[in-house]
Amino acid sequence: MASATGIPEQVPASSEQEPLLGRPGDATQQSDQGLYYNFFTGTAILAQVGVWILAAIIWAAIFEHGVMFFSAHPLLQSAGVLFLVQAILIVQPTATQKQKRDGTWAHSALNFVGVGALVAGVVVIELNKAPHPDQRFKSPHGILGMITFGLICIQAIVGFVQYWTPSLLGGVDNGKALYKYHRVSGYTVLFAALATVATATQTDFNKNVLGVRLWAVLVAIVLVLIGIIPRVKPAKLGF
Repeated sequence: MASATGIPEQVPASSEQEPLLGRPGDATQQSDQGLYYNFFTGTAILAQVGVWILAAIIWAAIFEHGVMFFSAHPLLQSAGVLFLVQAILIVQPTATQKQKRDGTWAHSALNFVGVGALVAGVVVIELNKAPHPDQRFKSPHGILGMITFGLICIQAIVGFVQYWTPSLLGGVDNGKALYKYHRVSGYTVLFAALATVATATQTDFNKNVLGVRLWAVLVAIVLVLIGIIPRVKPAKLGF
């Protein structure tokens, strides 16, 4: 490209080599930005599109085929995953101490709602299976779902203790020492939750009633991951 003087402008090599989705951890909350910007900063918009499509697919299929008692399970579980994704997005770009504090409070609140929805969803499926206990943990979805739910509960408890009651761990410093492990396990739990949603498409209820397509769920999940992974800050994970 030529400038006004006729001399070709040099394109910085860094611009030519810049990844399409940005470098890892590029999304950082600026000092003049409110916390709500974190929901859309960087590639977060892709995660938002993916998780809302995922929820919409499930909710639309349920209401299209009529609501029954069991319908509360997929409704609550998908809502729980939606809130868990929001909880990650809100805290990822925080940088200053105040931003991290505010982000942690919002992160905790969103996780509280999300985990609450997941607990309610598990209660529904347990009540539904109560007359037929032999049908528990027969499908990959059921097995992975309970494993993931257990991990989510552990993740929530550890996160609460390390930040809000670090004295139980021997002090604030000990609590902070666990932050990087909490972040790594948080992403791992999210992957497990998304995989659980994908396996739900192979259950008899979905095949015989809802008809949610696996490919549609996978597309939504890929968007969520593409939106979240590039915003991961390696330094926050201890690397």
